[in-house]
Amino acid sequence: MTAHHSTNESTRSNRDASCCPAAEHALTERELAADVRTLSAAGSDTRYEALRLIADSDEDVCVCELEPALGVSQGAVSQALSRLYAAGLVTRRKDGRWRYYDTTSRADRLLAVLDETRRLEDE
Repeated sequence: MTAHHSTNESTRSNRDASCCPAAEHALTERELAADVRTLSAAGSDTRYEALRLIADSDEDVCVCELEPALGVSQGAVSQALSRLYAAGLVTRRKDGRWRYYDTTSRADRLLAVLDETRRLEDE
């Protein structure tokens, strides 16, 4: 095991010395953080399923419609929707004591890309 370790160190130091330039991307720190926030917001079962339910609806969706479909408390649904809203994936409007949600164009495009990549995987 010691020989393997020293080989790894040797390979690493050779690579660090001259081999390759550092990997780069074109995003600013702000853009990178926004993307991570967006992906993180959709990154739980409850939030992702809520996003899908809202996207698949022909009308704005009320929290009270999502609670039975998701099988979680109204508080958990509200928290999920708040996170999706903060990430710019849903819009909300208040009507009396109820809030209604719809997906943003960014969410619609993100979901379409996921659908497409799933189809590619099935081929």
